[in-house]
Amino acid sequence: MTKTERIYAIRKIIASGAVGSQEDLRLELAREGCKVTQATLSRDLKDLGAAWVQGPDGGRYALTAPGTVPPLRTLLGASVTDIAANETLVLIRTLPGAAGTVAEFIDSQRLPGVLGTVAGDNTVLVIPSSVKKLAQLLTVLKEKLLAR
Repeated sequence: MTKTERIYAIRKIIASGAVGSQEDLRLELAREGCKVTQATLSRDLKDLGAAWVQGPDGGRYALTAPGTVPPLRTLLGASVTDIAANETLVLIRTLPGAAGTVAEFIDSQRLPGVLGTVAGDNTVLVIPSSVKKLAQLLTVLKEKLLAR
């Protein structure tokens, strides 16, 4: 089974019902003829944007609809404490230890206005792809990171 076929199978399995763990998903894939390691499965889930979500009957993996991503505040609580910018850069302040996760979230969004990020322990430097569109980028980041 190719990676593309495996990804398709994972999507189908997650969409068809409750998959409470990676082991459950691995067993379902094995029933479809795909033997996969936990490490590969973990990478595939990350690539798909699959998230483990708590539900009334326990947790399960779910896929977000294309183009929709829950606000970071929903995922990480109040980790982002401030977003500020000067004429060329955006600085995001976070709770201690959360900057790497915030930077990874921004990078995973592949926002057209972001060239890249650099994370410390409690700060993220966002490098815009164009200083002419910095105000627009600042608005998008606040929308994604500070949504209530």
